Amino acid sequence: MSLSVVILAAGKGTRMRSSLPKVLHSVADKPMVSHVIDSARQLGANNIYVVYGFGGDVLQQRINGDDLTFVEQKEQLGTGHAVDQASPFLKDDENVLVLYGDVPLTKVSTLESLLAAKPDNGMALLTVNLANPMGYGRIVRQEISGQQQVVGIIEQKDASAEQLKIKEANTGILLANGGDLKRWLSHLSSDNAQGEYYLTDIIASAHSEGKVIATAHPETEIEVEGANNRVQLATLERAYQARIAQELMLAGASLRDPARIDVRGNLTTGTEVTIDINCIFQGKVTLADNVIIGANCIIINSIIGENVEIKPNSIIEDAVIEADCSVGPFARIRPGSVMKQDSHIGNFVEMKKTTLGAGSKAGHLSYLGNAQIGTNVNIGAGTITCNYDGVNKSTTEIGDNAFIGSNSSLVAPVIIGNSATIGAGSVITKPVEESGLGLGRAKQRNVTGWQRPVKRAN
Repeated sequence: MSLSVVILAAGKGTRMRSSLPKVLHSVADKPMVSHVIDSARQLGANNIYVVYGFGGDVLQQRINGDDLTFVEQKEQLGTGHAVDQASPFLKDDENVLVLYGDVPLTKVSTLESLLAAKPDNGMALLTVNLANPMGYGRIVRQEISGQQQVVGIIEQKDASAEQLKIKEANTGILLANGGDLKRWLSHLSSDNAQGEYYLTDIIASAHSEGKVIATAHPETEIEVEGANNRVQLATLERAYQARIAQELMLAGASLRDPARIDVRGNLTTGTEVTIDINCIFQGKVTLADNVIIGANCIIINSIIGENVEIKPNSIIEDAVIEADCSVGPFARIRPGSVMKQDSHIGNFVEMKKTTLGAGSKAGHLSYLGNAQIGTNVNIGAGTITCNYDGVNKSTTEIGDNAFIGSNSSLVAPVIIGNSATIGAGSVITKPVEESGLGLGRAKQRNVTGWQRPVKRAN
């Protein structure tokens, strides 16, 4: 049977104190609703309907996909009313799963268990047992055919004192047949303490028709928690990071402190990977076998090869670091850069759109921009490839086995031949031939009788 998913994302989120719709606030640098959409896609949903209200234009600008249909809820009249806005799109002979755009941590495996629990002649609810279910709707059960079966849900504000003692709570996530769901929604009433159309009231309708109401449960409470303010959002963030840290460790990575790692995208690790504290991984990052990441590093959309060491306080973005390289400490590898095998970048070296050849090294205090550097090249401390003339950027080419002396400025476009040497302190503006020596210094002049300035008396 085909599956459609309805995601409720119409809330303004007043307690966020933000101009953004609540569901666009991020967990791990991704809007909460995007986490929910990704889960729907992993379930193989045929259609995904996003019910929006406040900030609909912004929502549709930030969230897109050919498989998404946006449905407006013009008035905020409750969860039942919100789901009903998607009714014209729903088919009678399909399963419909209702999710929430501000509940981002529900595992796909949990939703799969919900799908499996639904009987042919009935529906399925995701419920959770809470020590303190304050604010949640309570699951009402009765003994039927020797089993405690679900017969309804009572909201907190409508519950009796006895019903408030119930610990099994409604998460709001449910699965039903499309035809059944549309029929039940059409019979909803707003005669309750909130004056809203409760989605939960369809449970009583299902029971009155003799439908079987099955339940499934999440592994942990955090899976079904939402965020109404920034404190709750921060709680979800830390829970998400703890989950990712656990997955990494179970996959074989060693984390010096699992509480001090942030993964804001997709991080893939090989075997014997070690990650020190306060590291951030953004976008798609791959760490091969035996990689060591020092403390306080930021790695963005990059591939790190085998046996690489990234020393502390280094930043790598949109780059490829091949096997056996070392980077840092305090290095910055900017977009478009490639470090070939066994090359080395040291402290306070910056690369941008540069290829550093195999076995080459730049140990200290250099800027290498728009450069093509051959194999086994030594870049002395303080070297700069002067790649920008204020309007255009040009390339510096350095051949194999070249030696660039300290404090050299290579003014692009310029070519340094194979095995060429550049004397320390040179400004090079013309090509240097193979095995040649390039010098570009002003003649030194020593002035006799010169005295240093002295401090004036007040």
